[in-house]
Amino acid sequence: MAMLVYLIPISLLLGGAGLAAFFWALRSKQFDDPEGDSRRILNDDWDDHPKP
Repeated sequence: MAMLVYLIPISLLLGGAGLAAFFWALRSKQFDDPEGDSRRILNDDWDDHPKP
């Protein structure tokens, strides 16, 4: 039972850190164009090899 005194605050801190990282990603526009890459790969101009 005494172990819960340590585990509960640690889990709350880790959850808060994950939530803060998620909000940071939203604020820095990491999720701006989620469908862009999926449509870009279907484009006819797509090539596996870079142009020299």
